[in-house]
Amino acid sequence: MIVTLYTRAGCHLCEVARGVVERVAAGRAEVELVDIDTDPQLLERYTVRVPVVAVDGREIAEYEVDAAQLEAALAGWRRR
Repeated sequence: MIVTLYTRAGCHLCEVARGVVERVAAGRAEVELVDIDTDPQLLERYTVRVPVVAVDGREIAEYEVDAAQLEAALAGWRRR
């Protein structure tokens, strides 16, 4: 299972989201950090929406990442 965090430099909410994602996913999922500024397509898609969290490619949160929401998403994926 991969948790992807779409982020960008200078984004305070992204820093907060990273802490939540790393804490909740620790030992349960691989965390992939993606800087949208390095890819023109991602930049166009996520310009003002970051941070965005996806679990195995499915977006589950944007702007604010709630630990309980991420916990539930990870638990749901495991049962599949």
